[in-house]
Amino acid sequence: MAFAFMNRRGAMLATGAILLSGCSIIPKTTAPAEPTPTPEPSATTLPEDSDRHRIALLVPLSGENGAVGQSIANATTMAILDTNADNIRITTYDTSRGAQDAARMALADGNKLILGPLLGSNVGAIKPQAAAANVPIITFSNDTSVAGRGVFVMGHIPEQSIERSVEYARSNGARSFAVLAPESEYGQRAEAAMQAAISSYGGRLVGTERYARSNTSVVSAAGRLKSMGGFDSVLIADGGAPSIRGAEAIAGSSLQIIGTERWAGESALVRSRALDGAIFSAVSDGRYSGFVNSYEARFGGQPYRIATLGYDAVLLTLRVARDWRIGRQFPTSVLLQEGGFDGMDGPFRFQRNGVVERAMEVREVRDGSIVTISNAPAGF
Repeated sequence: MAFAFMNRRGAMLATGAILLSGCSIIPKTTAPAEPTPTPEPSATTLPEDSDRHRIALLVPLSGENGAVGQSIANATTMAILDTNADNIRITTYDTSRGAQDAARMALADGNKLILGPLLGSNVGAIKPQAAAANVPIITFSNDTSVAGRGVFVMGHIPEQSIERSVEYARSNGARSFAVLAPESEYGQRAEAAMQAAISSYGGRLVGTERYARSNTSVVSAAGRLKSMGGFDSVLIADGGAPSIRGAEAIAGSSLQIIGTERWAGESALVRSRALDGAIFSAVSDGRYSGFVNSYEARFGGQPYRIATLGYDAVLLTLRVARDWRIGRQFPTSVLLQEGGFDGMDGPFRFQRNGVVERAMEVREVRDGSIVTISNAPAGF
C-alpha cells in the first residue's frame, strides 16, 4: 500500500505518526496504552513527490501532551489505512520544542496544508509564516479566537454545546437560567454562551456565580446561587468532579441542571443522585465504539476521545483532494461548502469565520446511565 507517514527528516514512523494536544482536552474513556516509540529523525531528506499531496502534522512528540498526541496520530494512520489512500503524504513535525520552528520546517519542505497544532497560542505563533506561504491551518483547538482568514478551528466548541442544551431546555419549558462557572477563560466563555443562547431562544439570565478550583469554593458558589433563587435551570460549566459537588449543593426537586461537552465520557456523573435528570449536549457517540474497537485492534489500547479529530482531519483532506491538483495550493474554498463533511463525530462544516459547526445530540443522566434524548441532526 502506497501511503506514507514520515517524521521531519524522512524516517518512517511505526504504525502511526504523532499528533497533538493542548487547550481543552476531551476526557479519555480509559488510560491509553503506552505510546508507540517514534524513531529518531534520520539525516535524510523527504523524497520527491509527484503523485502525492504533502500534508504537515504539527504535534508534540514529548512532554505532558505526548500521549494524547500519539493517540491522535494513531487515528490519522487508521484513516489512511481504512481508506487505502495513496495520494497524500503526512509528515509529522515536533512542536514540543517550539511551534514556530516546526512550522518553518514544514513550510520549507513544501507542505501545502497544516493539520494542528492544538494550543491556540501555538496557532498565533505559526500563523504569520503560514499566511505568507498561503498555507491554511486546520487546528484541533477549540479556541475560537484564533479562527479567521486561513485558520480553521476544528475542536469541539463549548458554546455550541451550551446553545444546543438551552434550545432543548427552552422547548421543554425552561424560562429562567443561572450559571455556576469556574474563574477561568472557559467559565467566561460559558457565561457568554448562555447569554447568547438566551438571546436566540428566549428566557432570562437570573445570575452567575464563579468559583476557584477547590472543593469548598464550588460548594459556596452553589450555595449563593441557591439562596438567590428565581431560576428553574442552572448551567454548571465544568467537568465531572466539580459538577457533582456543585450539583449536590444546589440540587432541587424541580431544578434542571445543564452540563457542557466536558461531561462526555465522565462515568462518575451517573453515580451522583444529584445529577439524575441533568442534561448536556455533545457530538454523537454512535460511531465511536467502532472507532475504539478498531483502534484497540491496531494499537493495543484505548484512544483519547479527542483522537477522532485526527481521523476526521484525514477524511476531510481526502475529500478536498478530489478537486486539488498535486503541487498546487490547497483549495481553501472547498472547506466552506454548505453541506459540510461527515466523520467519526458526525456531520460538521466550517463557517465563514473559520469556526467549525457540529451537529450535537442532547443526553440525559438517568438511573445510573446516560441516554440520548434528542438526536443530532443528520446533516445541515
